[in-house]
Amino acid sequence: MCGIVAYVGHREACPIVIKGLKRLEYRGYDSAGVALMNGSLDVYKKKGKVSELEAFIADKDTHATIGMGHTRWATHGEPNDANAHPHYSTSRNIAIIHNGIIENYATLKKHLISKGHTFQSETDSEVFINLIEDIRLDSKCTLVEAVRLALHEVVGAYAIVVLAKDAPNQLIAARKGSPLVLGIGQGEYFLASDATPIIEYTSDVVYLKDHEIAMIHDGELEIRSREDVKQTPYVQRLEMALEQIEKGGYEHFMLKEIYEQPRSILDSMRGRMVVESNQLIMSGLREFENKFVNADRIIIVACGTSWHAGLVAEYLIEDLARVPVEVEYASEFRYRNPIISERDIVIAISQSGETADTLAAIELAKSKGATIFGICNVVGSSIARATDAGAYTHAGPEIGVASTKAFTAQVTVLTLIAMIVGSKRGTLETTKLRQLMVELENIPAKVEQILKLDEEIEKISAQYKDATNFIYLGRGYNYPVALEGALKLKEISYIHAEGYPAAEMKHGPIALIDEHMPVVVIATKDSSYEKVVSNLQEVRARKGKVIAIVTEGDTTIPSMADHVIEVPETSEHLAPLLSVIPLQLLSYHIAVMRGCNVDQPRNLAKSVTVE
Repeated sequence: MCGIVAYVGHREACPIVIKGLKRLEYRGYDSAGVALMNGSLDVYKKKGKVSELEAFIADKDTHATIGMGHTRWATHGEPNDANAHPHYSTSRNIAIIHNGIIENYATLKKHLISKGHTFQSETDSEVFINLIEDIRLDSKCTLVEAVRLALHEVVGAYAIVVLAKDAPNQLIAARKGSPLVLGIGQGEYFLASDATPIIEYTSDVVYLKDHEIAMIHDGELEIRSREDVKQTPYVQRLEMALEQIEKGGYEHFMLKEIYEQPRSILDSMRGRMVVESNQLIMSGLREFENKFVNADRIIIVACGTSWHAGLVAEYLIEDLARVPVEVEYASEFRYRNPIISERDIVIAISQSGETADTLAAIELAKSKGATIFGICNVVGSSIARATDAGAYTHAGPEIGVASTKAFTAQVTVLTLIAMIVGSKRGTLETTKLRQLMVELENIPAKVEQILKLDEEIEKISAQYKDATNFIYLGRGYNYPVALEGALKLKEISYIHAEGYPAAEMKHGPIALIDEHMPVVVIATKDSSYEKVVSNLQEVRARKGKVIAIVTEGDTTIPSMADHVIEVPETSEHLAPLLSVIPLQLLSYHIAVMRGCNVDQPRNLAKSVTVE
């Protein structure tokens, strides 16, 4: 959930660490800090954003060629200077940065206090560094050995970097459950929670595996297992470009990412669908194609926006492939003792590929013998490594905390899977398959068409920026879109919003509707259209303010709605890829008008790596 950066080499470390923290601030922005080694081990930290830390250290001597930094999303302890990272050990000879949660910290802390250790914060991370120091003192061992032994005692998730005053040319890092990327340059090394702080300096990276410890000493890298067995690092080339993680002239990353969707949708189907030859190819699916075809059931596990994409997939797979599908919150899946068999397929969806709850659900499903298929956006992520097979969405880096292009990229990949499985099972006729392929190929251009309505949507947004509640309604394929639209508004504007199946409105939520309640109705032309029109009339009868998303050329709904936003016509199977775009823009503009921090909404972080 937090972001960590470290550097050792021939350059000034502080500017590299600060710039890296700014690029990782989407992972947490409650507080920030740096530790720098130049004869002494100096820690500077501050509540608030990285810019406040930067101002705090402006008059300090930050000269050093080895250093590390942290931007925090608070778990243990409120956001303040004391709880900010890095944390010293009691002697102030060692410092740590940590992303994750140590579940047995209370027991460890009690034991360490009994041995004379003192604590300046409420965090589990300070317990971690004092444990390392305690082992080092008791065992009279090297720092790396003390780290290795400490990893056997902590329970939970971690990505850590450790510096020690008496090891001035040494960085030690380790991970379990939380991501850590190691960049290899010319005589220099970089560590970070993801590749965004590294890409400016090198494209050669190693994704550390669980229970691996990396030691960089006097310019040499060595990786060992927690059991002290030497490992051979697998060096990969980053495909990311620096311009992908810059705003590129847009006011916010979220707006940039909304506008990137024509490209990200195209990239997610590129090479996987060849309309001219009627070919659907997904290399990650090929080896397990028969398992998909013969599966008794497909279970989709995900959280947040990815869960909404999974709900769309439920409609798609059951409709096109006729395989039963269940969509589960990953956070609940492991706690209800689910019935899973070897004939089940589990699809795990995560933008970051690091979502802790989803990883836990994967481990449970694997233990029951199910086949696990992962869908994520980040190459080398934990979910990509933990699954039997999978597919990357190729959406490119998503920096805005509220997912936009990740959702449409996930839905695109899931649509392709439904089409492939349906074709192989014989439940999707060739003619219909061909029609869907042609329609899917045209989706990027239709998204571009919707984006041209941005100014119109901004004007509508201005009328509702002061609303305190919203209701979103949809049916069929557009019901998950209603949920996603409501989530976007909640996330970034802090307006309470709820999404419902349109027919469920009269089973409770209709009591909320009056002349002050904006109701967003997704009413595109599909098999549920007439029913949605009836639901819309029920809203109008109670004087609700209706914002309707309709198919281009609709002549029925404009007379019933206060505002109409038209989207191009497409197959109802693909409708979510279009109907969600206006809802993203609506949320964005309302949040901007309310003065909210769109890219870094309060209390949220991009990658939820703790349970």
